[in-house]
Amino acid sequence: MSSNSSLPPLVEPAAELSRDEVARYSRHLIIPDVGMDGQKRLKNAKVLVIGAGGLGSPALLYLAAAGVGTLGIVEFDEVDTSNLQRQIIHGEPDVGRPKAESARDSIHNVNSDVQVNLHQFRLEPENAVELFREYDLILDGTDNFATRYLVNDAAVLAGKPYVWGSIYRFEGQVSVFWEDAPDGPNGEKRGLNYRDLYPEAPPPGMVPSCAEGGVLGVLCASIGSVMVTEAIKLITGIGEPLLGRLVIYDALETTWRQVKIRKDPETPKITELIDYDAFCGTVSDDAQTAAAGSTITALELKEMIDAGKDFQLIDVREQHEYEIVNIPGATLIPKDRILSGEALSEISQDKPVVLHCKSGGRSAEALAALHKAGFRDAVHVGGGVLAWVKLVDPSQPIY
Repeated sequence: MSSNSSLPPLVEPAAELSRDEVARYSRHLIIPDVGMDGQKRLKNAKVLVIGAGGLGSPALLYLAAAGVGTLGIVEFDEVDTSNLQRQIIHGEPDVGRPKAESARDSIHNVNSDVQVNLHQFRLEPENAVELFREYDLILDGTDNFATRYLVNDAAVLAGKPYVWGSIYRFEGQVSVFWEDAPDGPNGEKRGLNYRDLYPEAPPPGMVPSCAEGGVLGVLCASIGSVMVTEAIKLITGIGEPLLGRLVIYDALETTWRQVKIRKDPETPKITELIDYDAFCGTVSDDAQTAAAGSTITALELKEMIDAGKDFQLIDVREQHEYEIVNIPGATLIPKDRILSGEALSEISQDKPVVLHCKSGGRSAEALAALHKAGFRDAVHVGGGVLAWVKLVDPSQPIY
């Protein structure tokens, strides 16, 4: 039933389905393209999901419901209240629990037959390739570039395909990468990897994380379900997988558009894993240099305020963030207005300047711009408004 551009099934079928399994998966079995053969392949499949967060939550639940026999979860974080708006594998009683354990319990509520392997550690160059070799397929729903490049490079070295998804505010993206993909029906090369799409990470500070920019919770379901659909297609060998195609979903417009991805001959061959934090940079070198000698703590800021010191406190976040929580006496001047130079006339030349953002990254970038513009007496608050709430005023909300 498969089309010509299908890839061969990734997984051999299991020997049999039990009577109970036939009953459970009957709605799959009566689809000719899936049938007994496809369901047996799902039963025999081992899928590794990186992260039990926004995308990992729906992905793990639907992989379990679909009858994937073995699920691995790489996750070392704990459930936080702010996760519940989108990470539907966790509930209110799970707040403070390890996400991996909470996810395992939810999976077993859906399907007690699934073997769940917990990998409660940070994915690192030292452990990634060996771990990936234990699985047939990887799903990556992580939200930072360092981990995305690590997953990609480790998948290439382990010879494994992986499904990639990404979300931000109202937009999601999905694709499939597989450097060692079998050739097409006419002998055409189909292998490519994430570096063919994004050869280099964007400059630090250019792309806000979900924690900085937000994400519409239900978008995770839209993108996570497409990722699972791709996984099922790869495991069973049906349909046209998204290998060589990037799909972009705009939830506000309700549009899906496709972009072709081709192997870039300039992409260097991946032969080893590298230092991904250094490759991606969390903040730019300029920001690191600026912050090195010009960072104060939230407690030091409180002491300056209490002592009645004359200084200008500037919040470099966005208006909607300022409305959630702010430090008393702060003037809002968003980072981009400082970086463009547009707001420099609003900043005091003759008294000290203190910058802050949510957690310290954006204020470090703005600090570097101020130092370049000649504002030598400028510092920023390490840890930003989150540190202020934690150390100075716990009555305020965090986000």
